[in-house]
Amino acid sequence: MKWIGKRISFVEDKNKTTIIIYPEDVAWVKAVMGAWVAMWITIGAVITWAYFKLVLSEQENIILIVFMVFWLYFAIKVIRSFFWLLWGRELIKIDEVSLSYKKSIKGYGKAGVYYIENISKIKECDVEPNSIQSIWEKSPWVKGGERIEFEHKGQIIQFGRKINLKSRKKNTKNFIKRVQWISMRH
Repeated sequence: MKWIGKRISFVEDKNKTTIIIYPEDVAWVKAVMGAWVAMWITIGAVITWAYFKLVLSEQENIILIVFMVFWLYFAIKVIRSFFWLLWGRELIKIDEVSLSYKKSIKGYGKAGVYYIENISKIKECDVEPNSIQSIWEKSPWVKGGERIEFEHKGQIIQFGRKINLKSRKKNTKNFIKRVQWISMRH
């Protein structure tokens, strides 16, 4: 197994290449996210308790229901980001015929299969360094934007969440080299 930086590993053999991209591994970020998830769940439990146990007017009940809808939306987002930090991986397998890409959390996730002959326009995705998108994606609670993309039958497929410029360049180079090598063999 070879490594590109601290987050990207790959194994190349004659018939296939496997690339694994891990999320950033920063202990204090995981601790803060864990605390945030715990507090968010506590807030939801208290609001749910209040809804069922307190005698409230109809207007107050409506307010709590609206609040709980927003709470649930953000609870799902925060929990998925936390699980991504703990157990997430991007799995890319390139073989003789196809490329398989899976966003995996503890092995769960759906793999997309893309045939090599239909892959075109492989490139890096750049974000302006001082843009709002760049600042937003640097925040630890955001899973991050993908930095490498290709076109498959008119659809843009992206991968490489939050990978830095140096790792992105090396990974893109290896990815292009492997796809071109397979394409030339057919």
